Amino acid sequence: MLPDRIFSTFQTASQGMAVQREKISAASQNIANASTSAPEGSPDVYRPQSVQGSIGNRQDFQRMLLDNVSSLRTTNPGHLSRPGVATSSHFPGSPSGLGPQAHISQADSFRHEYDPNHPDADENGMVRYPDIDLIKEMTQMVSANRLYEANLSAIEAEKQIIKRSLEI
Repeated sequence: MLPDRIFSTFQTASQGMAVQREKISAASQNIANASTSAPEGSPDVYRPQSVQGSIGNRQDFQRMLLDNVSSLRTTNPGHLSRPGVATSSHFPGSPSGLGPQAHISQADSFRHEYDPNHPDADENGMVRYPDIDLIKEMTQMVSANRLYEANLSAIEAEKQIIKRSLEI
């Protein structure tokens, strides 16, 4: 219980860093493949990627919060006593599932440009490229980088708090 509480900040921040790494990776792949063309019907066509993030499950957070409050009751029955609330002091599973989650999705969005001399041009001279906005991708990369650094700062701050608490 106590080690889970001590390291929950590390776990949440590391999940946040993993989400930001995925965002940086997706944005850099989109930027690298912005000018990649493919003939119509080709299976090798690059599809723009985006990272869909979500926060953790609310019920998991409530269960963890109640469990941590309940574990306070095990030290002194007079602490926070409320009738009808379970007093289990063990949370099944680690709090690692409480942080942000992400998955990569691909979009079938393309832009067409007229270039009849291109090898991937169709019979009308149109070439199909992934519909990628380079400014948006660069903005997402900078934002993800800053959020990654913020999670790193949270880890450093937690390390200092633990270090100072052990000096007492």
